Amino acid sequence: MFGLTSTDYDDTVEVWPDNWQAFRLFEAMSTQWRVGACGATGLDYTAIYDTASLSGLTKKHAIKLFPDLRVLEAEAMLAMSEQMNKG
Repeated sequence: MFGLTSTDYDDTVEVWPDNWQAFRLFEAMSTQWRVGACGATGLDYTAIYDTASLSGLTKKHAIKLFPDLRVLEAEAMLAMSEQMNKG
């Protein structure tokens, strides 16, 4: 989606069990990025509850995972920014 392929990843990344549900929600939200003229600006938060529900999570659980989702979003945005600055 952002020009990356599997060869751009050097290492296998382990997801700790405590973070697994947040990671799964983040991955399910992968098509819900808001994009402007300079690239991604963040996730579309209006899609979180529907995406969580379709992933088998309750609204209450999605609320609990929201801070972790924001950390993942921030790190993804940093990685995308660094990738854009390389080119």
